Amino acid sequence: MVHRAAAVLRNFARVFKVKVGDIEIGIDPASGQADSGNLEQDLPDLLVAVCEAAKERNAALGIFLDEVQYLDSEELASIIVACHQVAQRNLPLLFVGAGLPQIPALAGNAKSYAERLFNYPVVGQLDVLAARSALVNPAKNEGVDYDRAAVEEILRVTERYPYFIQEWGFHVWNSSPSSPIRRADVKQATPDVIAHLDANFFRVRFDRLTLLQQKYLRAMAELGPGPFQTGDIAAALGVEAASVATVRQQLINKGMIWSQRHGETAFTVPLFDEFMKRQMPRLEKHEPRRRLPQEGSGSGQ
Repeated sequence: MVHRAAAVLRNFARVFKVKVGDIEIGIDPASGQADSGNLEQDLPDLLVAVCEAAKERNAALGIFLDEVQYLDSEELASIIVACHQVAQRNLPLLFVGAGLPQIPALAGNAKSYAERLFNYPVVGQLDVLAARSALVNPAKNEGVDYDRAAVEEILRVTERYPYFIQEWGFHVWNSSPSSPIRRADVKQATPDVIAHLDANFFRVRFDRLTLLQQKYLRAMAELGPGPFQTGDIAAALGVEAASVATVRQQLINKGMIWSQRHGETAFTVPLFDEFMKRQMPRLEKHEPRRRLPQEGSGSGQ
């Protein structure tokens, strides 16, 4: 089974130009398996072969994939089909995919049975107890305490978002002079945390946007943290909703916003509305360019 799996992997690597170290040495190709050039056909062949080899040795294959929302429809469909075929054979595969809230919808659009194939746990804003534990317990293990007011301040400014708790905890730890860490220590560190997030976490997302996409997000920020009705965002921009529908979809595709319900739009991460106001202090109305008549149209002149 191991030799067969390596042979199938050789085919897959050759067809899809994937470098897998020295896997080609001394291995004959497995004719007709994972060599069609069709990802949706070849990836299942590959995973089935590898999982069969793992099962033979009482092992399992684990695949961990981040930012699933950036897969195109063919890539996502191929993963779903592969996982489905492995599951039908009861082979040992653990697939963990992470990404933004639109993943269930994207998976369902790629393959309708994806809804039944996977579990979709939501990892978002932590509850108060979990957020407090994530902040306080690691520090306590190192002999450092937070007073109650400091914890409350961090949970407030982070909105209990896991990554932001990590960032505030890191900066406050480095800047606080002694234990226990106090609210004043948190407030003193907060401008540095925000500057760090602006320059890294938020800025890299902002720089991928067109000017109109930036204006759309700035209009959202004008309304607050969200979620918002699509028509309200368009009104803040000074246009009809239909005229910026394409922009909205582009922002969803880029993972900047998402729609939990029809006609509703929200930022995918908290605090982005405040960043947009710092980045673009003034909201500019959008003025669509008028299209000039095409040459040769109308009277033919």
